[in-house]
Amino acid sequence: MLSVDPFQEREIMALWNRLRQELDRAGRVAQYAFDEGRLRLDLHRSRQSADRFAQRLGYAVYRARQGGADLTADAYAAHASNIAAAEAEIARFEALAAEAAKKRRTGGASEA
Repeated sequence: MLSVDPFQEREIMALWNRLRQELDRAGRVAQYAFDEGRLRLDLHRSRQSADRFAQRLGYAVYRARQGGADLTADAYAAHASNIAAAEAEIARFEALAAEAAKKRRTGGASEA
């Protein structure tokens, strides 16, 4: 059996503890990056949804005018409500993505 003096043993343990801390930190940063990517994907999907709702409104107005009328107030309200909800979702995902980016950049230091 190898004999290690207590000073060397402390140095080895300190080195292993430091390595474990750095690996834990790297794992947290990787998880934050993954979470941020997922939020940015959700944000992209929300923007696409808002674009589809706006496109549907445009088509509804076009079709109504092609038929010689204007879009009814109820139809407009329904389209506008969908767009407003989609924009609220976009704002929520933007805030969450910004928070996740900040957490990734700081390595979660504000979380401790």
